[in-house]
Amino acid sequence: MSGTETGGAAADTRAQAPIRVMVVDDHPMWRDAVARDLAAAGCDVVATAGDGPQAVRRARAVGPDVLVLDLNLPGMPGVQVCKELVGANPALRVLVLSASGEHADVLEAVKSGATGYLLKSAGAEELIDAVRRTAVGDPVFTPGLAGLVLGEYRRLASDPAPAAPDEPKAPQLTDRETEVLRLVAKGLSYKQIAERLVISHRTVQNHVQNTLGKLQLHNRVELVRYAIERGLDDV
Repeated sequence: MSGTETGGAAADTRAQAPIRVMVVDDHPMWRDAVARDLAAAGCDVVATAGDGPQAVRRARAVGPDVLVLDLNLPGMPGVQVCKELVGANPALRVLVLSASGEHADVLEAVKSGATGYLLKSAGAEELIDAVRRTAVGDPVFTPGLAGLVLGEYRRLASDPAPAAPDEPKAPQLTDRETEVLRLVAKGLSYKQIAERLVISHRTVQNHVQNTLGKLQLHNRVELVRYAIERGLDDV
């Protein structure tokens, strides 16, 4: 077996590693049920928490890949938990699982760094799929909410902050990175982008990560706003 093949096998092994999930909800029965469903689906439930401060402490201690987070928590609101944890670790993916479908709650969660937002009315299979997609950076929203979030991105981008006088010139992206960025701005998932461009899901992820690094951005929320500010969603 060549070195390249060995590296590929190692990458595949890493890709198949269980998703490390932490579940945060103040209702013990609901929290346990969600944790049980995710564990049964092959996820590694590394911790649970029932209030905001406990969630922050335990998440920092165990370092989950995905945080499944309720918004209505005692001690500290879910959006503040999200903001603190994502601020300290931009690689953390947060899937909000809430009973509220209020637009203000959805937008506040996304602005605080959440990758997705699912209502508690979702079924177990929908939740499991959402966690898997969230783990790879796909934005996951209960149907009807994705358009709301994209509209908010556009509203924010319509009045961008003025550039600082000494702001460096924007880094040069490759044609493929620009193409992927344009499709991200249109709201396509990584899977849809891969199908559109006839490339692998992992290649899409790599392009997005490279673009984030070049632009010194931290997550997909910032990336979408950057693209919309430059009109890439209209191309």
